[in-house]
Amino acid sequence: MPSEAVRDLVLRPGTESDAPALARLQRRARATAPMPEGIHPPADVERFLAARLAHREGRDEVWVAQTPDGPTPTGYARFTPTWLDDLYVDPAHQGQGIGSALLGLVCSRLPGGFALWVFETNTPARRFYARHGLREVEATDGRDNEEQEPDVRMEWRREWRPAPP
Repeated sequence: MPSEAVRDLVLRPGTESDAPALARLQRRARATAPMPEGIHPPADVERFLAARLAHREGRDEVWVAQTPDGPTPTGYARFTPTWLDDLYVDPAHQGQGIGSALLGLVCSRLPGGFALWVFETNTPARRFYARHGLREVEATDGRDNEEQEPDVRMEWRREWRPAPP
């Protein structure tokens, strides 16, 4: 049975006005995850997300998870037709099915499959994605990412395993 948080969760398209809250959420989530610290100043992250939310930059979709009575987002996913670029859940709301709900939405919006990069050190995220049917298909030494840290490319294909609920 879904937890109360998931049952009452609202998944909605993000708007440009969500950028400050999503930037703060991303910083909190990254700070508690076993991954490198972000290299961009908070104001740059906020500007970057605002541009994606305004659809001025590329073909990004941004979906926000929020409780009906909550004033701030509890998580968000940002993706293109082929890549899941961000999936963050506020640390205070992790373990309640919010990440699974967001990932399920991404799978339903991208039925042809998608890929993502995750830092090698972020074993909780790697386990989460593997539980939901993503497979590790490539590992790198990190020379091509901004943080210069080893990472892993994971992919999801509908035929490998049904999308999460």
